[in-house]
Amino acid sequence: MTNNDMLRRLRYIVDFTNSQMAATFALGGLEVSREQVIAWLSKEEDVAFLALTDSEFAQFLNGLIINKRGVKDQAEAPIVETRLNNNIILRKLKIAFTLRDDDFIDLLQLAGFRLGKAELSAFFRKPDHPHYRACQAQVLRNVLKGLQLKLQP
Repeated sequence: MTNNDMLRRLRYIVDFTNSQMAATFALGGLEVSREQVIAWLSKEEDVAFLALTDSEFAQFLNGLIINKRGVKDQAEAPIVETRLNNNIILRKLKIAFTLRDDDFIDLLQLAGFRLGKAELSAFFRKPDHPHYRACQAQVLRNVLKGLQLKLQP
């Protein structure tokens, strides 16, 4: 899944307008125009399509966390990753939607995907941990599908 695909899915899940999407990017520290949001949400075949970089998508996810959970007490801005992987995206979704392990298992079951708690916890470990496991695209895709089914039935 590309960053643009995930952005489209998240927009549908949270039911944001283009202006709300731009405001969410701004919360994450990136000022964008409504037209730029439309270009990111366009399909790859569209002339207006613009690829969303990892750092831009990270800023959207940080803005989504702030939108859903509020601003942290500390005045420092969230760290913007220059390279994203599925594990980082999964962690940011966990924070934004206040999900626990059981919630993830339920979302995956809703999407028709089975995963054990031990397998799930391996995604949230540090990369140098011996039991760390890279999150595959199908897991992330099914988490997004489960969120969609739960929040937009």
